[in-house]
Amino acid sequence: MTQRLEPGTAAPDFSLIDQDGSRVALADLRGEKVVLYFYPAAMTPGCTTQACDFRDSIGSLQGAGYRVIGISRDEPSTLAEFRERDGLTFTLLSDPDHAVHSAYGVWGEKMNYGKVIEGVIRSTFVLDADGVIDLALYNVKATGHVARIRKLLGIDA
Repeated sequence: MTQRLEPGTAAPDFSLIDQDGSRVALADLRGEKVVLYFYPAAMTPGCTTQACDFRDSIGSLQGAGYRVIGISRDEPSTLAEFRERDGLTFTLLSDPDHAVHSAYGVWGEKMNYGKVIEGVIRSTFVLDADGVIDLALYNVKATGHVARIRKLLGIDA
């Protein structure tokens, strides 16, 4: 398994393509607090639940100064379809070779229906305005996860 990141460490920089084909670099987000979440695949039941929870909480998260960004291995065209289909109002980034997933320690072995497989470990990172990790949450559940983040950050619904 890839090394897990700890709070207090600098978030690994990246530059990825979003759902609209534009390049987004973490370095360009300095000065903003970021909720960065990694999910296995667009338009699957668990990932849709999680994305819609972020969508439904975006007002309170943005009100507290956080920008939400989702990262998966999906191609930008699939991300655009996901965003449109579910009315998602935040950025989705494409990491097809899972290099950024590996840098964040969210690519590796996991249990899936009793079998060990290699893949995306659903995880979320909260970064401060300087790009330092405030929270590193690995192997999270799709359901109820956003409420947990809001609670940890002291953000009302």
